[in-house]
Amino acid sequence: MAAFSNSITRLFNIQYPLVQAGMVWASGWRLASAVSNAGGLGLIGSGSMYPDVLREHIRACKQATSEPFGVNVPLLYPDIDKHIQIIIEEGVRIVFTSAGNPKTWTPLLKEKGITVVHVVSSAKFARKSQEAGVDAVVAEGFEAGGHNGREETTSMVLIPMVADAVEIPVIAAGGIGSGRAMAAAFALGADGVQVGSRFVATPEASSHMNFKEAVVSAGEGDTMLSLKKLTPVRLLKNAFYDAVRAAELQGASPEELALLLGRGRAKLGMFEGRLEEGELEIGQVSAMIKDIQPAADIVQEIWEEFNEVRRQLHNL
Repeated sequence: MAAFSNSITRLFNIQYPLVQAGMVWASGWRLASAVSNAGGLGLIGSGSMYPDVLREHIRACKQATSEPFGVNVPLLYPDIDKHIQIIIEEGVRIVFTSAGNPKTWTPLLKEKGITVVHVVSSAKFARKSQEAGVDAVVAEGFEAGGHNGREETTSMVLIPMVADAVEIPVIAAGGIGSGRAMAAAFALGADGVQVGSRFVATPEASSHMNFKEAVVSAGEGDTMLSLKKLTPVRLLKNAFYDAVRAAELQGASPEELALLLGRGRAKLGMFEGRLEEGELEIGQVSAMIKDIQPAADIVQEIWEEFNEVRRQLHNL
């Protein structure tokens, strides 16, 4: 099939309209550079990084790839001003923001010539992001891992609503881990896809092997959205999830849930591999992940399956 070109490949100057999500404790420079070298867009997940660590990862990524890559910045984390300054100083050309108001940093980033994408969970916030001047939005459905929308809108419903609501390119996320899902997202109006959970199960992901093996072992129904009184997050069921669930059923206040969550809970589970006490953020698509594979193989597999589905649909 001929070379693929659309609004997303041109926006990022990449080969395939496929973005690797910037996930805390999983998306360091090794994963980002591997995906970028394979033809997608790799993202460094800055949410789990101190400012000086982010700088190290950006510089290492520059050494590992000559292809475009970006940084994901969750706006709810501390030191965001320092992260933004480092991104500008280090000459990063693409930034994905999430979990906050896109109006806060988009004007400055755009002034510096940086391409800005914001993650949304509703058509309403997609329109607000467009008004804020972002170049594209990620429409992330309820199936996604990590921090999620309170609306609980599934990707099947969210993607076409967002595609109808804005004129800028739409990147679909949430439940996408295969070429079939990528083709479905395009049928719903997306211009590209963002894949998260599938890239956790790679040698290049910086998360602990215990967590990677737990993802591969996950079955249908093994993740749930929880902590909605704080910031909704999809978690793999474990002892910590059970404690959160019990507290929620007893009517725990946001303050009580925050106390239960404590500090460093995600690091404990995903980075240190303590599977029962830690917070294990992963998407529903984990039930479909059966192997730990190199990131480049995943990119190629998704792309080949996407093209095969395109051929099949063309022949209907």
